[in-house]
Amino acid sequence: MSKFIQLHLLTSYAPSNLNRDDLGRPKTARMGGTERLRVSSQSLKRNWRISELFEQALGEHIGTRTKRLGIEVFNQLTELGVAEKQAKAWSAEIAGVFGKNKKDSLEIEQLAHISPEEMQAVNQLVKTLAEENRAPEKEDLALLRRNATAVDIAMFGRMLASSPEFNCEAACQVAHAISVHGVAVEEDYFTAVDDLNRGDTDLGASHIGEAAFAAALFYSYICIDKELLVNNLGGDLALADKAIAALVEASVKVSPKGKQNSFASRAYSSYVLAEKGEQQPRSLSVAFLKPIAGENQAEDAVRALQRQVENFDKVYGACADARYAVNALEGEGSFEQLKAFVAD
Repeated sequence: MSKFIQLHLLTSYAPSNLNRDDLGRPKTARMGGTERLRVSSQSLKRNWRISELFEQALGEHIGTRTKRLGIEVFNQLTELGVAEKQAKAWSAEIAGVFGKNKKDSLEIEQLAHISPEEMQAVNQLVKTLAEENRAPEKEDLALLRRNATAVDIAMFGRMLASSPEFNCEAACQVAHAISVHGVAVEEDYFTAVDDLNRGDTDLGASHIGEAAFAAALFYSYICIDKELLVNNLGGDLALADKAIAALVEASVKVSPKGKQNSFASRAYSSYVLAEKGEQQPRSLSVAFLKPIAGENQAEDAVRALQRQVENFDKVYGACADARYAVNALEGEGSFEQLKAFVAD
């Protein structure tokens, strides 16, 4: 079993606004002296883990990230006939296991990532308290679990400030996707027309606005520590392989949801390079410090990526034990073989 699995992806998006900043504009970053379009790793991971692909492949092994556990527990208790005052007190105790309670609220202060086993334990406790009409005791509140089967926790990690012994170190590292070329964020001036305005008195638009957008070819990088992933999943190698295959498919096929209805910005990766080995991982983003320019950006980006792989190998020795690539620009490789290669 290879320790490290690395994925390098090139994905092209037509005009879109995949991931917005606080002003509603596409996120950017400066790299190699030029402005680049960017999609944050948080956005990428969020969209992968809530995707239909993930749900279909790993539905019973996906956790829940929420501040609202106390509210959900309160609603369940009251539906089961528990008095409101008792339900609030008991809900706060249960939610407090996963994080510090907000003052005068049933929410906790931070998002807590709760595994399916932990959620099942919470639901069972709720039923027990309602049936026995009693407050939770200390032993009832032992709800946290180690080595749970939540693949998203195992891959992307979990931090519980109040219970660090149940933290989970992420086995999967995801870089911010960055355009391989310089970009200029543009503004779409748009109008909306009132269907019932017959033009008798007012010939103008009913709404005028602006929306920022940009187009880009993104380089994305993912590094998976398979040994850590298997350990996080309690030694379940089959589940780890299943999770890796699902992650590969989601990263290649699932697009961020930002402004999808306005831009239909759905895309598959045009090029994917997978690497396996014991060697220390490294990103290939340095291949794009000099922005790709010209009319054949996709082909030039693939060549730049391949050249950087070769140059790293020349200088440092083989940086991977095995590689497999899919090039949709040339119709080379098989996605099914790519998934099998990565998960093997």
